Amino acid sequence: MQRSQTLNRPLALLVAATFFMENLDGTIIQTAAPAMAADLGVRAVDINLAMTAYLLTLAVGVPVSGWLADRFGTKRVFCTAIGVFTLASLLCALSPSLPLLVAARVLQGAGGAMMVPVGRLAVLRAVDKRDLLDAMAYLTWPALLAPVLAPALGGIISDTIGWHWIFLINIPIGAVALIAGVRLVPAQDAEPRHPLDVLGFALVGVALAAIVLGMEEVGQNVALALGMLGLGLVVGALGIWRMLRAAHPLLRFDALRLPTFRVGNVGGGVYRMLISAAPFVFTLMFQEGFGWSASLAGLLVVAVFVGNVVIKPATSPLIRRFGFRAVIVGSNLAGAAVYVGCAFLTAETPLFVIAFALFASGVFRSIGFSGYNSVQFADVEPADTNAANTLASTMQQVAAGLGIAVAALLVRLSTDVAALVNPADAGLGFRWTFLVVAALLLFPAIEAARLPAQAGSHVARR
Repeated sequence: MQRSQTLNRPLALLVAATFFMENLDGTIIQTAAPAMAADLGVRAVDINLAMTAYLLTLAVGVPVSGWLADRFGTKRVFCTAIGVFTLASLLCALSPSLPLLVAARVLQGAGGAMMVPVGRLAVLRAVDKRDLLDAMAYLTWPALLAPVLAPALGGIISDTIGWHWIFLINIPIGAVALIAGVRLVPAQDAEPRHPLDVLGFALVGVALAAIVLGMEEVGQNVALALGMLGLGLVVGALGIWRMLRAAHPLLRFDALRLPTFRVGNVGGGVYRMLISAAPFVFTLMFQEGFGWSASLAGLLVVAVFVGNVVIKPATSPLIRRFGFRAVIVGSNLAGAAVYVGCAFLTAETPLFVIAFALFASGVFRSIGFSGYNSVQFADVEPADTNAANTLASTMQQVAAGLGIAVAALLVRLSTDVAALVNPADAGLGFRWTFLVVAALLLFPAIEAARLPAQAGSHVARR
C-alpha cells in the first residue's frame, strides 16, 4: 500500500499525546478523590467540584478556539495552550485547598480547550485528503484509551506515590510537548482579522455551562437538573439563532449541510456519548450489581482497552476495504449486539466470557470511533476546515460531557424499576441499562445507513 505522502507523523503523534493528557485529566482524579479530600480537609464528594470546573471550562472554551487560531495563528495558540496546561498542572499539584485546586483546574481547562481543537487543526491543515484517514487514526486513540485508563491510573498513583503526581506527571510531558510543538507545528500566518462574536460566545458559554451543570445534577437534584437543562436549551437556541444571522459568527453551521460531516457529529455524537459511558456502566454493574471488589472490576474493564488496542491497526484497512458507510453501520450494530449479550451476564458467568464480551465491545468501539472521526472531514473544503473543526470539537465536547451523566441517569432509572420488579436481583437494572444502550445505538446506525455507498471514498481509497 502506498505510504502517506503529506502526513507529518511526528506532528500527529505530538497532537495525539496532548489529546491524551487532556482526556486523561478529565476523569483521572475520580478514583483519587478520597486521598485528595483527606489532604485538603474536605469530603470526598466535594472533589467533584474540581472535575466539574475542568469539564465546564473545556465546554465553554472550545468554541472560541477557532477565532483564536485565526487571530494569532495555530502554532502560537497551540504552543501557548500547552504551556498554560502544563503550568496549571503544577498549580494543581501545589494547591493547599479545594478553592485553589478548583481555580487551577479552571486554568488547566482553559489550556485544554485551546490545545485539543487547535492541535487537530494544525494536523488537518497540513494533510491532503488522501492521507486524512491515516492522520485521524493517530488522533483517535486518545479518546479511546484515556477514559478507560484514567480511573485505574488515578487509583494506582494516589495509592503509591501520592495524588499530587496525577498532575506532576504532566510537567515533563508538557515540557517535551512544548519543545516539540515549537519545532514541529508549521508556522502559518494569522487570517484576516474580524471581531470576536462576543454575544455568540456569551450565549454559547451560558448554554454549555448550564447543560454540563444540569447533567452533573441528574440523580442528585432533579428539579435543579431540569431547570439547568431547560436554561441551556433555551439559551442555546438563542445562540444558534444569533449566529445564523451574524456576519462573523463564533460557530458556523455550514458544514452540517455535508452528509459526511453531519453523520460524523450528529449520529456520531450519540455514538460517542453511549460508547464512552460503557466502561462506567460495566464498573458499576460489577461492583454494585455483582458485589465484586473494585480491583476485580477494574481489571476486567481493562479488557475494553485491550480490544481497542488490538483492532486499531486494522481499522483503516477495514474502512479502505468496505467504505465508511458499511464500517460505521456495522460497528453500531455489532456494538449493539454485544450490549444485548451483556444483558445476560451475571455474577455466575465465567470470567473469561465476561472478559471476552468487554474485549469485543472495545473492538467495535475502536472501529466506530475511527470511522466517525475520519468521515466527518472527508468533504470539508480546506478554506472551511477551521470553522468545521471548531463546530466538531464543540459538539464532541458536549457529547463527552454528557456521556457519563446519561449513563448514570439510565442506571438510576433502570435499577429503580428493577428493584420493584425483582428486589433480590441486584444486577437486573444494570442488564436493562445495556438493553437501552443497544436500542439507542440504532439511531446512529440508521443515520449512517442513509449515507451514499461511496461516501468518503476519495479519503478511504488511494
